[in-house]
Amino acid sequence: MTSTSPPSAGPPSGEPPSGEPTSAPGPRRTPLTSVHERLGASLTDFAGWLMPLRYGSETAEHTAVRTAAGIFDLSHMGELAVTGPDAAAALDYALTGAPAALQPGRARYTMICAADGGVLDDLIVYRLGDAEFLVVANAANTAVVTEALSERLAGRDAVVRDRTDRYALIAVQGPRAAVILGPLASVDLAGLKYYAIDPAQLAGRPVLLARTGYTGEDGFEIFAAPEDAADLWAAISAAGGEYGLVPAGLAARDTLRLEAGMPLYGHELSRDVTPFDAGLGRVVRFDKPGDFVGRAALARVAAAAPERRLVGLVSESRRVPRRGYDVLWEGRPCGTVTSGAPSPTLGVPIAMAYVRPEAADAAQPGPTAEPVSRADAAASGPGAAELAVDVRGRAEPARLVRLPFYRRA
Repeated sequence: MTSTSPPSAGPPSGEPPSGEPTSAPGPRRTPLTSVHERLGASLTDFAGWLMPLRYGSETAEHTAVRTAAGIFDLSHMGELAVTGPDAAAALDYALTGAPAALQPGRARYTMICAADGGVLDDLIVYRLGDAEFLVVANAANTAVVTEALSERLAGRDAVVRDRTDRYALIAVQGPRAAVILGPLASVDLAGLKYYAIDPAQLAGRPVLLARTGYTGEDGFEIFAAPEDAADLWAAISAAGGEYGLVPAGLAARDTLRLEAGMPLYGHELSRDVTPFDAGLGRVVRFDKPGDFVGRAALARVAAAAPERRLVGLVSESRRVPRRGYDVLWEGRPCGTVTSGAPSPTLGVPIAMAYVRPEAADAAQPGPTAEPVSRADAAASGPGAAELAVDVRGRAEPARLVRLPFYRRA
């Protein structure tokens, strides 16, 4: 179970060997970049970091996570330590959620919004102690979130510090993740709840072990000292070999999260989108005490008729709806695709899109619309003739389905 006396907000102190210095030209290297190079990964610049896109077949990596397990390097994510006697109250004011209600050792998905309700980033907040929180931000938004938190904490007995360079972050995701990590962990993984975090030893190294992820599968995210990252990767890979564990890159991570209906900042979420637009109004806690940034604007959005709705689409052709393509209703544009890809699990192209509410209502699927196979996707409800996606000048029929496309058993 989670401890009420977690370690400090970072692994052992000192400046770790986290790769290229931030002043060096080109993308930053993670503590595992040399490992990816030895594995023959295709590397790409992602949010200013040199990251593995794939190691071989992204479809095989995706399928391994769905059926066995995959290991990911997520060291590009931003880790921000928020500490001090007023840390809990300050985060309640800064974010849409209620971090002050968290017990030590628990986590929550939340957002940080501008005063007008637009999303600056979506976050996971871990409470490590009474006055100690770890905020995980998207890599591209780390500086934006740090600046916004610093402004919102001003005048309170709390501080925010960017601790990204003090962490390596490794994720192990898939139905066999617990079986693989169990023998390496000093804690009973059966007692580690979903969205919980525990200080632990893993393969003899001190880590923060969280049961969180971004794939739609069970799994764990491991916060470790950068100097321990390569040894941890090797130990996990060795333990997972007999269970089908494979290294997985950003391409597989994207199709996994898309199938799971999870938003990606810059696609489903942006400065021009509110949590309510994205169907994530549950992360806005109007019931918490006191004010928070964006409260008044978000209350107006919540009370008004929605201007757009985030929906799932299953293509009825082999042509893939891509980001930016127009969604058509009765031949006229009614929205825009935010993410799209062939689904390895369903065997058909899928997409998320923002559409006008009247179009979504007209094509509303039945109660059994969640596709879990190619056959189910083809019979996912009424409205097939009403919606289409303009794929390079050709209207390709698409069927509206309820998100997520995939939900694990």
